[in-house]
Amino acid sequence: METEDVTVREQLFHDRVRETIICVLLFICLYILSHFILTHFKKNAEFVTDDIEDATVNKIALWLCTFTLSVAVCAVLLLPISILSNEVLLTFPHSYYMQWLNGSLIRGLWNLVFLFSNLSLVFLMPFAYFFTESEGFAGSKKGIMARVYETAVMLLLLSLLVLGIVWVASALLHHHTARESLYDLWEYYLPYLYSGISLFGVLLLLLCTPFGLSRMFSVTGSLLVKPRLLENLEETMNCTVFEEASLSRKLKSNNTCWISANMEAINKEFLSVKSKRIALELRKRVSPWQRNLGYPVAMLMLLALTAVCVLMVCFHVLELLFDESAMPRGMEDPNLGLASFSMFGSLGAAVQVVIILYLMVSSVVGFYSSPLFTGLLPRAQDTTLTQIIGNCVSLLILSSALPVFSRTLGITRFDLLGDFGRYNWLGNFHIVFLYNMLFAGLTSACLINTVTWALQRELIRALGLHRLPLTVSRSTIPLKLLLANGLSKIH
Repeated sequence: METEDVTVREQLFHDRVRETIICVLLFICLYILSHFILTHFKKNAEFVTDDIEDATVNKIALWLCTFTLSVAVCAVLLLPISILSNEVLLTFPHSYYMQWLNGSLIRGLWNLVFLFSNLSLVFLMPFAYFFTESEGFAGSKKGIMARVYETAVMLLLLSLLVLGIVWVASALLHHHTARESLYDLWEYYLPYLYSGISLFGVLLLLLCTPFGLSRMFSVTGSLLVKPRLLENLEETMNCTVFEEASLSRKLKSNNTCWISANMEAINKEFLSVKSKRIALELRKRVSPWQRNLGYPVAMLMLLALTAVCVLMVCFHVLELLFDESAMPRGMEDPNLGLASFSMFGSLGAAVQVVIILYLMVSSVVGFYSSPLFTGLLPRAQDTTLTQIIGNCVSLLILSSALPVFSRTLGITRFDLLGDFGRYNWLGNFHIVFLYNMLFAGLTSACLINTVTWALQRELIRALGLHRLPLTVSRSTIPLKLLLANGLSKIH
């Protein structure tokens, strides 16, 4: 009997050590990746200065930002790793080499991401910001420790302010419960605060993701070579070369009085024509297959992913009306390897992973494309430390809300693990139902507007109507006129 107990304890010990090693290795890889990303965007002048104290403070703040960004990347990978792990265990149920991939490891990852994400949002990132802005209290000895003391005091005051706001909010919404749990910080107020942060992140995803899904078409189009309808590339190239040569002769003309009066306008036009000529040369060097097939295939893939996402959300809306189990909820034991989380098996699980990652990329694109957050857009070797802190906080809020966002929309049936399923608003049917309806409606409206406007713009450009002296809008050109002009141009 004692031998069996020893064997069980040894097995538990080895399992815990193995899970710890896997988590540490995964986090080290993500930390190195995050370090390279931040090093690419940081402003080197802030870290190479004559003031050694400022440089040290900035390096410490950068380490905290690297930690936060690595936690954000891990939060993005939570659901894909969980779904793929379940499919791997279904495919190889008795494989000796897959025994390390179990529910305990996945549950531990979820708990660690929840802990570190909230630790970064509540303590590390405010500490990094106050630490870079601090100078030490007046009259105190200057140095790193003086800044640490001032940062600690500011962080304490901020924590008291936030806890006071949370207590007031809970008292207004849940009067009797808040009075009974006045001193219950760990079991009541911190989960309540986490629930509010998660709700803010999910609402931010609701606003950014539909806009990002529509922006993905233009962003992808800027990275690829677009095919041009009814365009003779050689003729357009020759016209552009002649126009550039003509403007170049004007700039080199001996009529100095005429040149001085029109120099600025001619120079602008010359630069515009030159950039157009360079773009045409790039398009000419690209193979016809890539020019005529790559862009349509990429656009069709984006359109298919967006349409599948909207259809899944619409199907989930119907599920919410007739099936109570469709509501997002938490679970303690993931029970990996028993059944697939998709009705289409491994193929459906792969589609879920692709859509979850696609939604995350779209939300980031929509976030940086919105007028409120364009100032946070990082630039290579020219991003200040304050902007880096703001970017890390924003990305962490979006990524930590991604599992809740995906489960609320019904993208996956993998229920939330650990404290991710303890949010108060997840059990409210009206909030979940309204959220799904808003997402489906906003995404459909953005998609229809983007596709129709892109088609009409290409038709206007292909038929030469963009050369008209007056600004032509969609409403001033009937569709019959576009089609008639196109048919006559073809014949």
